[in-house]
Amino acid sequence: MIKEGRKVLFVRRGYLLLFTGILLGFIAFSAVSMLYSSRRPQEGGMGMPTEIEFEFLYTSEKQGWIEQVTPKFEGWFEALFNISVNVRLIVTGTHDTVNRILDGSERPTVWSPASSIWIPYMNTKWRNVTGNAYDVAVDWTPLVLSPVVVAGWGSYLTEHKVTGFMDLYRLAKEGVDFNYGHPDPLLSNGGTMTVVLEFAEAAGKKPEDLTIEDLKNETVIEIVRTIESKAIAYGKSTGFFGAWAAENGPDAIQFFGIYENVIIDNSLKALKKWNDPLVAIYPESGTLIADHPFVILNGTWIDRWQRFAAGQYIFFLLEPENQEFAQEYGFRPAISSIPLDQTIFNFSNGVQYEITVPIMKPLRGEVLEAIFTAWVKVRRTQI
Repeated sequence: MIKEGRKVLFVRRGYLLLFTGILLGFIAFSAVSMLYSSRRPQEGGMGMPTEIEFEFLYTSEKQGWIEQVTPKFEGWFEALFNISVNVRLIVTGTHDTVNRILDGSERPTVWSPASSIWIPYMNTKWRNVTGNAYDVAVDWTPLVLSPVVVAGWGSYLTEHKVTGFMDLYRLAKEGVDFNYGHPDPLLSNGGTMTVVLEFAEAAGKKPEDLTIEDLKNETVIEIVRTIESKAIAYGKSTGFFGAWAAENGPDAIQFFGIYENVIIDNSLKALKKWNDPLVAIYPESGTLIADHPFVILNGTWIDRWQRFAAGQYIFFLLEPENQEFAQEYGFRPAISSIPLDQTIFNFSNGVQYEITVPIMKPLRGEVLEAIFTAWVKVRRTQI
């Protein structure tokens, strides 16, 4: 479970609007489909198609799960509506998904970045780059959840009592020798979310309250630059750090910013090889959730049938059996009524069953864009 105080994290912006529209469409479509499916000609009678194709532009963290469940959806949809559907899967990094939509090289029906922190950013960039006076990402709902954590080795955490990014700053100022890392925020959502949390802790604010002025504050910059001075690598993905640390051991790297599911994938491997587990530190001041929003875009290139099929797709992905299956890939279900698998989410796998630190809200789009500018000032340039 994920709790914010005593409130269980469940719905997010656009969720009820999206589901109400999908449900009404489902009822209407089902009635028409049952009436006409048995006598519909091959070319599509009553204005209904015989096949639907739409593009799903999403990120690599959930690729394994999506590739397993999508063929099942296609079979389910055809059996229910007597219409074949082809979901064209396009997988890449979060920042690249934004760029592809903005430059028009991809025109997906559904967009799923790794985190909803990118939605305000996308809408800001969409208006500025395209000149359109409307938001392109309006209706969305989380698919699966994975909080951002600081990964560390069990023995090292016990010795140095690290509870968040400011403790990394403290260790650096005390002269403690350690290696740090996270993905490049210009390439990876995991890197972006890690750097956002660094700046938020340095400013003593929640991400949603960060301002562009905070990112120019010399004290804030000095804190983040000091943390980043301990970096030995900026990879392209969060998965790289987990696998690399488990393979190379506690002397190679001591702390790194990643998703919780990467800890689950690598903690036991590390323990078996080094007799020391990789452990997730949930920042005491709060963390951000990679909630993998499923966004049916507000695009003129999307027709009503693609929109309808995409609506059925999200229904299918949120079905209990598919949400339960996602846990095998280290993701927490987006639906709070789905039981969390205690054989996966436990201390033996380096993670907590229940997350009790505050869950932060996304920062504003213009502030996220300013983060990328500030990153150039604070990053370690020798790597």
